[in-house]
Formats: sequence, C-alpha cells, structure tokens
Amino acid sequence: MNQCHANECIKCTVQQCEYHCQNQDYCSLDCITVGTHEMNPTMDQCTDCKSFRPKQ
Repeated sequence: MNQCHANECIKCTVQQCEYHCQNQDYCSLDCITVGTHEMNPTMDQCTDCKSFRPKQ
C-alpha cells in the first residue's frame, strides 16, 4: 500500500497486515470485522481480526 490514510478510530499494531499504516499504529480500512475462533471466548486472545490480509 503506497499511501496510507490512517483511520484513527481503528488502532492496530499488526505491521504484517496489508492495511496497517506503516509508521502509525492505525488501520487504513473504514471498518473491520472482529471474530473468534473459540466456542466461548473469555479473553482477548480468543478474538481475531477477520479483515487481516498479509502484506505482499
């Protein structure tokens, strides 16, 4: 992604994501989808950003 338009409503520290704003800890998407991989999530580690795309 050449130009990043940081969405200051979505903080993100996953630098390996295509939507991460390089030197800022924000996502460039307008919205994200959050999901879980657990039947009964009880901790933040049980949730996932379903909008994640690896950098190419």
